Amino acid sequence: MLRKIVFLLAWLCPSYLSAFEYVAAAGLAQKVTAPAKPCGTITTLQLPIITWGGDIASILANGNDAKTQPGSIFADKGLSIALKREDKFIEQLQAYLSCESPFLRGTLAMINMAAELTDKSPDTRLRVIYQHTWSEGGDALVVKSQIKSPKDLKGKTIALQAYGPHVDYLGKILSDAGLSLKDVTIKWTRDLTGTAQSPSKALVEKDIDAVMVITPDALALTSNGTEGTGAEDSIKGARILLSTKSANRIIADVYAVREDYFKKNEATVSKLVSGLMVAEEQLAEIVKNKKSKGEAFQKTFKASAQILLDSPEAIADTEGLYRDAQYVGFAGNQRFFTDSQYPRRFEALNQEIQQTLKSLDLIKNSSKLAKAEWNYKNLAKGITQLNQAETARFDSKEVAKIVQRKDQSGSLDAGSLFSFQVLFEPNQNSFNDEAYKTDFDKVINLASTYGGAIITIEGHSDPLAYLKAKKGGDGELVLQRIRQSAKNLSLTRANAVRDAVLAYAKKKGIRLDPSQLAMLGHGIAKPASGICGDEPCAPKTKEEWLSNMRVEFRIIQVEAEESVFTPL
Repeated sequence: MLRKIVFLLAWLCPSYLSAFEYVAAAGLAQKVTAPAKPCGTITTLQLPIITWGGDIASILANGNDAKTQPGSIFADKGLSIALKREDKFIEQLQAYLSCESPFLRGTLAMINMAAELTDKSPDTRLRVIYQHTWSEGGDALVVKSQIKSPKDLKGKTIALQAYGPHVDYLGKILSDAGLSLKDVTIKWTRDLTGTAQSPSKALVEKDIDAVMVITPDALALTSNGTEGTGAEDSIKGARILLSTKSANRIIADVYAVREDYFKKNEATVSKLVSGLMVAEEQLAEIVKNKKSKGEAFQKTFKASAQILLDSPEAIADTEGLYRDAQYVGFAGNQRFFTDSQYPRRFEALNQEIQQTLKSLDLIKNSSKLAKAEWNYKNLAKGITQLNQAETARFDSKEVAKIVQRKDQSGSLDAGSLFSFQVLFEPNQNSFNDEAYKTDFDKVINLASTYGGAIITIEGHSDPLAYLKAKKGGDGELVLQRIRQSAKNLSLTRANAVRDAVLAYAKKKGIRLDPSQLAMLGHGIAKPASGICGDEPCAPKTKEEWLSNMRVEFRIIQVEAEESVFTPL
């Protein structure tokens, strides 16, 4: 639940009580002036870490200490590591250029922001070597009351931290809503959290409509995740529009290394990556066996609380960090870096991120970030989970109940993030993936990006036959049968579309979770031609008639519906 803990002292210290000021964001090449230096011989590697759950594995690998301890995972691999927490990315970048540390630690977007600067020398070019985690709950978009869905952000003003972890997050949300960053006004803040110069403090300003924040700030702004009452730190009417609990495949945390160091020390870097993968597995077991083997849990989380949060007593907060980070492990790294069909693969994210950064003038030119071409058979030594188990993320029965309840109460639009529709021909009961490839690819991309949301596939039928029967004087029994037949047919078509999407994804080698998909048949209840009184409006043109024959895809947030998730 935490990307970075907000301490009360940060709010109470008088130095933070200055008037709110925005900063001008420019490319990092204009912000970092330190000259690049070649890497010499390094005996003890300085490895940057940040205040994030993914870095608990780094601490465990080092023997639950900032310095490598005897008998630790890193020590057994012949490594000597000094962990240094550095949450200010510009400071990390300065150390990287001077080779105080040959590594950079951040989100993939932050690494891309640095690439234009690091590309100036072949020695300092970045090579991404490892994916730690995906953010799965630690980051959120908080909006004021007038914003009901992402498309409502058009024309609005949004505050977020310059060079922080939320730039690509915002860009992806806008893109999926059919908007671009040119459709909004960006106000950059200096800090991420804990000061008067952070996005959460900007939301009090009248001209700010939304902010990108870490989850603790989101909860404070929205009266613990409901709707802000105006009391304490909350903003009246503020609510969380979308968090990474739903959008859980946008923010990727990674490690990158300098090219000159990698070329001379590839074996050392390989050992580091292997050690991190082993530590991830061991950490998962420690958390799983928290009750039966509490000593190991206390040791790891107490040390992590000290290193990440400056307090060995902050174990509960450290657990929150862990819960908000989804470790990808060996299988996830292999998939991220080598699977050419995976929608959220390394190359696809880079392209997406760089488009966002260029539109904001944070970079001028695209960079082709290098990646480590690891031999994953060699990295697999000591790893027990070589494959990712395909388990259902949702309880399908609970999903069906929630969707039916929302439909019956007319609240499907509430919590709806994105939607789009596909049309079909009269009497069509099958959906060829060649004809619907573009639409199916969009569904796959949305399902892969918003893995914590459910996708409804809603069938609609043409009301013309019903209206003709009513005009002809047919009785209520006949009309009821026509309505039910249309509802059954629309549900059949929704199921046919679901099956076609799953089959298409399987043919491409992409894993989709069937439990994420929920089907509805609306029949003639919601025609595109509209409702006239209590009945469907008669289509006036052939185009209106054809528009009634459609299937609508809707991405719905269900974060508040805890029963919908299958327990891990």
